[in-house]
Amino acid sequence: QLQLVESGGGLVQPGGSLRLSCAAYGFTLDHYATGWFRQAPGKEREGVSCISSSGSSTNYADSVKGRFTISRDNAKNTVYLQMNSLKPEDTAIYYCTVVQTVQAMCVMPIVPISGSWGQGTQVTVSS
Repeated sequence: QLQLVESGGGLVQPGGSLRLSCAAYGFTLDHYATGWFRQAPGKEREGVSCISSSGSSTNYADSVKGRFTISRDNAKNTVYLQMNSLKPEDTAIYYCTVVQTVQAMCVMPIVPISGSWGQGTQVTVSS
């Protein structure tokens, strides 16, 4: 069964940091570009960041540029999202999924390849 499992969310104060993990089961994640999305209450899901299969191309939503860093460890079949300088508006459920690229480059807005989503991981930024 092909599955992506997100973890690493939690409650953090403004200005704090979290590292999210996206682990793949049943398939080799390094064949695919991977993206992080988030959905806040009452809002549509939005693309946050993308990393190409090789890791050579990354991209970010303007709202997180300079604060979030996406990376991958293909030996662990896992993609990470390091989130620093967190703000209350970053509060959301975060999801990962495989995404489309343009000539192997990550471009915004990122587009999921499939319509299926995992459980996600909740990130709450609050004092």
